[in-house]
Amino acid sequence: MSERMQPGDVVRHFKGKRYRILYLAKDSETQENVVVYRALYGEGGVWVRPKAMFFSEVDRTKYPDAPQRWRFERIEEGEGDA
Repeated sequence: MSERMQPGDVVRHFKGKRYRILYLAKDSETQENVVVYRALYGEGGVWVRPKAMFFSEVDRTKYPDAPQRWRFERIEEGEGDA
């Protein structure tokens, strides 16, 4: 999944909100690979999440009715706009 996404891509979180991937980076303290992304709603906050978690499958035990397989999935720029 991660190979198909890159900075600039718009993604949808499995709970429905949209984000833009800004950077693929590395945490300076832990050397862990992370994804830096911006919310495309509200105040447009910037978030960071471990790359392994960002590109993981949705936990079906915790979220059995989630509408998508992956935590974040790439979508087209205007997809999901009202």
